[in-house]
Amino acid sequence: MPSLKDLKNRIGSVKNTRKITKAMQMVAAAKLRRAQEAAEAARPYAERMNAVMAALAGSVGGSDGAPRLLAGTGAEQTHLLVVMTSERGLCGGFNSTIVRLVRARANELIRQGRTVKILTVGKKGREQLRRDMGHLMVGHVDLSEVKRMGYDTAQKVARDVLDRFDAGEFDVATIFYNRFQSVIVQIPTAHQVIPAKVAEGADVSAVYDYEPGEEAILAELLPRNLATQIFAALLENGASEQGARMSAMDNATRNAGDMINKLTIQYNRSRQASITKELIEIISGAEAL
Repeated sequence: MPSLKDLKNRIGSVKNTRKITKAMQMVAAAKLRRAQEAAEAARPYAERMNAVMAALAGSVGGSDGAPRLLAGTGAEQTHLLVVMTSERGLCGGFNSTIVRLVRARANELIRQGRTVKILTVGKKGREQLRRDMGHLMVGHVDLSEVKRMGYDTAQKVARDVLDRFDAGEFDVATIFYNRFQSVIVQIPTAHQVIPAKVAEGADVSAVYDYEPGEEAILAELLPRNLATQIFAALLENGASEQGARMSAMDNATRNAGDMINKLTIQYNRSRQASITKELIEIISGAEAL
């Protein structure tokens, strides 16, 4: 049975932990608002660009002049999985849900006889995947020095992916991230970006005549669309991470409060038992005299 001093020290330690988790919850709540606004602001642009890409792709169809980013290499043998996770932990199951989806997709592709390569964006995903899929990892994009997520960060990731595609390292690329829905709900998402998957039957209200031709415009827009989709995914991840951290720290704060109450009750009972024991010894000694 722990001594009174041990219980008192433990209560003090848990109280300090509760202060830290409460502070982290408040910081995450402040960051969540900005991250959520950025993610929601990026969605209309990404969706509209996807609609324009769909109209252009419909015009080009399966012509021989279609860019490789749209038509693909003609094979689906080698798949590149771009895994976007956070640089820091203490955000509940945010990173684990993404990694779980990646593992499921990678194992499915391997069973089909495909070749799988993994490119990680964010330290936590690399740490988890390195345990059992380290032999599949071909690169890592370090975001530890990034203070605020911007379009230039997305361009850095897009350039890495495009360079690998131009070098013939893969046929299909898919990005994995968490789509923000609410503070307690983040949806693990897999989105194929190469060859570009555009929504069929997209609503484009106007009819345009393109100059130069659709093929030339697609060749210019497809790399930009890739960076846009990656940027939107990074913003969704940023909002999801702060929401998950806020929820996790709230749970940790409440759990710390429950533990303090239990330890306080145990401390009071031990203290009362010690006092009672001392009184019994005093009374027994007095009666013996």
